[in-house]
Amino acid sequence: MRRMRLVPLIAATYFMVSGGPYGIEDILGGAGYVKALIILLIFPFLWSFPTALMLGELTSAIPSEGGFYVWVRRAMGPFWGYQEAWLSLTASIFDMAIYPTLFVLYLGKLFPAWTAGSRGIAWEVAMVAACCLWNLCGAPAVGEGSILLFTLLLAPFAVLIVLGFLHGPHWHNHLSTFAGGSISTAIMVALWNYMGWDNASTVAEEVENPRRNYPLAMIAAAALVAVSYILPVVAIAYAGIPVDQFTTGSWTDTARFLGGPILAGAIVLCGTFNGLGMFNALVMSYTRLPMVLAQDGMLPQWLTLKNKRGVPWVAIIICGIGWAAALGFRFEELISIDLILYGSSLLLEFIALAVLRFKEPDLPRPFRAGNLFMACTLGIPPALLIGYVMYAARNERMVHMPALLFGLIIALAGPIFYRVSRKRWGHKTLGASALAPSGD
Repeated sequence: MRRMRLVPLIAATYFMVSGGPYGIEDILGGAGYVKALIILLIFPFLWSFPTALMLGELTSAIPSEGGFYVWVRRAMGPFWGYQEAWLSLTASIFDMAIYPTLFVLYLGKLFPAWTAGSRGIAWEVAMVAACCLWNLCGAPAVGEGSILLFTLLLAPFAVLIVLGFLHGPHWHNHLSTFAGGSISTAIMVALWNYMGWDNASTVAEEVENPRRNYPLAMIAAAALVAVSYILPVVAIAYAGIPVDQFTTGSWTDTARFLGGPILAGAIVLCGTFNGLGMFNALVMSYTRLPMVLAQDGMLPQWLTLKNKRGVPWVAIIICGIGWAAALGFRFEELISIDLILYGSSLLLEFIALAVLRFKEPDLPRPFRAGNLFMACTLGIPPALLIGYVMYAARNERMVHMPALLFGLIIALAGPIFYRVSRKRWGHKTLGASALAPSGD
C-alpha cells in the first residue's frame, strides 16, 4: 500500500488546522490590530507548540491507526479511550459543518444566483459527497491534493502581502484608534483557527516512516499556520486598512482596495479552496476512528471494511451522512460547541502523555516533549485557554439551551454509549489498538 510522505503530511496537517487567513477576520473585527496581533503571536506558544510537542512524542512512540484514541486507551484503559473517541467524533459533527458553510459563502460571492435559497444547502451536500469520494482514493491522494490546494490558497495572499507593504506606511491611521469589539469572540475564533493538530495522528499506519515524519510535520505545520496568519495582518496594518467592520469575507474588500477586482476575485475563488481543503483533510482523519473502534469490538464489524487502497469506505459513508445532517447551524454556535468538545478531548491527550511517562518509562520515544516535568505541565496553558472558552460560552445558546450545557450533555452521553457499545459489540476484553506495537 502506498503511504503518505512528509510534505503531503505537512500539507494535510495544515488543512486539518487551518485554511489560511480565511476565518481570522473576526479576530481583527473583534479585537483590532494590536490585540489581534498579540493573540496571533502568543497563541502558537500557549496552544499550538505545546500540542505539537505532545503529538510529536506520542506519534513517534505509538504510530498506530486511530492516533489519539489509541494513546488514551493505552494510558488509561478502554473507558477513557472510548470517551476520547466519543468527544472527537461528536465534535466533528459540529466542526465539519463549518467548512461547507465557508465554501458556499465564497462561492456565493462569485456566483450569487448559484447559492440562493436552498441551492446553498445543495452545494454544501455536494461538497461533502465530493470529499468523501476523494478520500476513497486513499491518504496519499488526500495529502498530494492538499499540496496543490495549499499553493493555490496562499498565492493571492502572497500578492496581497506584497501590495500591502508597497502601499504603506499608513499603519498609524488605524493601529491605535480602534477600541475593538468582543475580545472573547476574538479569542474563541483564534483558538478555533489554531486547533486540530491531533487529527493528523489517526492515519499513522498510512504515513511513510511515521516515527520520523510526524514530529517534523507537526513543527513545520505549526510554523506555517502562524506565519500565514500573522503576515497578512501585519501587511494590511502597515497599509492602514480599517478593520472596525472586519468580518468573515472581508479579505475580498481588502484585496479589491489593494489590488483591484482581479485580486479580489482570486481571494474569493481561493476561499472555496479553504473549505474544500479543510473538509477533505479532516474526512481522512475522523473516519479512521469508527474503524478502529470497530476493530476493538466497540462498534459493528462492518465499519472495518476497506477498499483495495486500505480506505475504510463504510466509515466514510456513515460519517459523511452524519456531517451532512448537521448543516445549517450558525457559525458562532458551531465554534462554541466545537471548542468545548474538542478541548475536552485534547486535555485527555495531555493526560495520556504524562501517564505514559510513568506507566511505560521504557517505551521507545524517538522524539521527546522535554523532560518529565515538562511532559506533565505541557498541557497547562491549553487547559487554561479551554477553561476560558467554556466560561465565555456561557451566554452562547445551542438548540434553545446554553452551549456549555449542551456540550456537557453530549459529553455525559459518552459513558452511556460506552456501556451500550460494550454490551452490544464488546466481544473483546482488550482491543487490538490498546496493544498496538510502538514500532512502524
